[in-house]
Amino acid sequence: MRSGRRRQQAPGCAARAGREVRQNHKDYHQVLLDVRRSTRRFPPGMPEEQRQILQEQLTDLILHVLRARPELHYYQGYHDIAVTLLLVSGERMAVALLERLSTLHLRDFMDPTMDSTKHILNYLMPILQRESPRLHDFMQRAEVGTIFALSWLITWYGHVLANVHHVLRLYDFFLASHPLMAVYFAAAIVLYREDEVLACECDMPSVHQLLSQIPQDLPYEALVSQAQQLFQRLPPRELAKEAALQLHKSIAIGSFSEFQQAASCQRPDAILRQQQQHLTPHKAEAEGLLPPAEHSPLVKAAVWGLTATLGAAALAVTQTALDWAPEFLLQLF
Repeated sequence: MRSGRRRQQAPGCAARAGREVRQNHKDYHQVLLDVRRSTRRFPPGMPEEQRQILQEQLTDLILHVLRARPELHYYQGYHDIAVTLLLVSGERMAVALLERLSTLHLRDFMDPTMDSTKHILNYLMPILQRESPRLHDFMQRAEVGTIFALSWLITWYGHVLANVHHVLRLYDFFLASHPLMAVYFAAAIVLYREDEVLACECDMPSVHQLLSQIPQDLPYEALVSQAQQLFQRLPPRELAKEAALQLHKSIAIGSFSEFQQAASCQRPDAILRQQQQHLTPHKAEAEGLLPPAEHSPLVKAAVWGLTATLGAAALAVTQTALDWAPEFLLQLF
């Protein structure tokens, strides 16, 4: 009887111990504040009780990665990426993916200072200079800098776009691309709005206010294509000197070629198919391989594209994913 009572008390004790570990983390209070402010990132109409459970999972997800990787430093905006992964893939897979991305694509944002992030942003102006000297010179005269794109970059646009399908499409794209692709996409946005920018007063407040507000009705699919074309025409190695990165090494960029080689045999669609062949839909959902049924309003093409990528992304994020994704998505519907 006594041992039975001890066993009954153990879960409560374990839960309290878990809460204490979580609350003792140095970033706990900041993470909690950011998670509480993330209400708009959840699907409209989601029951409050369900949202609160997901916010608890979001807090645990972030703190788990930070505890597992003490060299990483939390930044405001990290939770915007974490919540997207959580909503699409479920808690179990989101942990693996977020930890992997934090050591690769997001690594420079998680340094103790903003130096690496600032240097990553330095790629933006050389792209604009090559594509539109007139626009580049105007922005230089206005002294607007690149800070307007900071929240775009560190949240993968999750914080600034209201349409979840646009967010998921970009996550598909960035997961399958070079770590700098978010900067190339920023350049595509600025170039698309060139006429608006040139019509502004040539001063920092006017240009910054215009550029910091992303229109929600931009042709995002066309901008994805343009960003890819910019990357092909102006690869990072050609811009590194102008971006002054020869003085500051990027961990994300430096590790990407090795990561690509390790990922060269990964086929996310094949992995997902193998998983689905051995699991019923109910069991696949329980295992975190499919989005939960209550998230069904989000299960559109973009979500399936991301979920397919996630099938291999716990091991690797492959740059060739875009080659197979469109055909694979057509087979799912």
